[in-house]
Amino acid sequence: HLALIDQKRLPHEEIWINCRTLEDVAQSIENMTVRGAPAIATAAAYGLVLDAQQTNALNWKQYRDLFFDNCKRMQATRPTAVNLFNALHSVRKLADTWTDATVIADVRKYILQFAKELENADLTTCKAIGAHGAKLAEGRKLRVLTHCNTGSLATAGYGTALGVIRALHEKGLIEHVYVDETRPYLQGSRLTAYELQQEGIPYSIQVDSAAAYIMKHEKVDLVVVGADRIAANGDTANKVGTYSLAIVAAHHKVPFYIAAPRSTFDPKIAGGDQIPIEMRSPKEVLEHAGVLVAPSKAEARNPSFDVTSNELISGLITEFGVLRPPFGPAIQKLFTEQ
Repeated sequence: HLALIDQKRLPHEEIWINCRTLEDVAQSIENMTVRGAPAIATAAAYGLVLDAQQTNALNWKQYRDLFFDNCKRMQATRPTAVNLFNALHSVRKLADTWTDATVIADVRKYILQFAKELENADLTTCKAIGAHGAKLAEGRKLRVLTHCNTGSLATAGYGTALGVIRALHEKGLIEHVYVDETRPYLQGSRLTAYELQQEGIPYSIQVDSAAAYIMKHEKVDLVVVGADRIAANGDTANKVGTYSLAIVAAHHKVPFYIAAPRSTFDPKIAGGDQIPIEMRSPKEVLEHAGVLVAPSKAEARNPSFDVTSNELISGLITEFGVLRPPFGPAIQKLFTEQ
């Protein structure tokens, strides 16, 4: 089975969900038991492992159609984060190297190896992102503002934007972290605060709409957030509220950075307008902990993500270094030279 910590129950309960089938994993991604672009990709890969281990097929010829159906099922879970699509594309390419006669034991072995390599690579990548991001401090202690959750819970470990914060803390360069609560799922106040507390990193939580007040009245040196998909021009889809945060940061002249691995970039998409935005259930806005907090006939709009225009972004922190504007050529180089 695949054990996933139920992120909806944190920070007060640490409940582990045992996924025994591919469908269990798919539903855990859809219902946000597991979330965060890199974590979703890794979970999906292990979902494919589970199914391969359970099949009665004897060889690749007998299993092929079901395998590709499983990839489609995983792809349908959440539409915005591109890491999932990149992982599924890679495992499909791997499958192209198998023959009809490839025995199922080998298919199982190859899929498991793929999932483990994906997980290990993500951890290595996150630590590299953290190291490059920490250089931005230039030895100064920073007050950093972040949005949503981009730590160990959102990745295979360590984190992207939270990885930068971790790396800064390890060098004694974090004075304070301001955590947006991140409506409506409260990933900031529930998950980021939980991770910061465990690491002993000083933090406080504010409602999303208080970020402007914090920037005006308290010294914020840097905003760093994660990403779910980055277009070829640097436009970035991330948790809803990121776009307005970037506008506020620009107004207050606070540097605004995105921390994300190369697997989050989608060079096939020219700009942010082409990034599909997941619309989630209105219930997530109209209810709190299952209790209706709005009039019974109220409607709600619930985009899970928004797109931040490239001109609002100071830099893109990747495992290969910090990309600077103009992002188009820098992103092209990321795919041609690395």
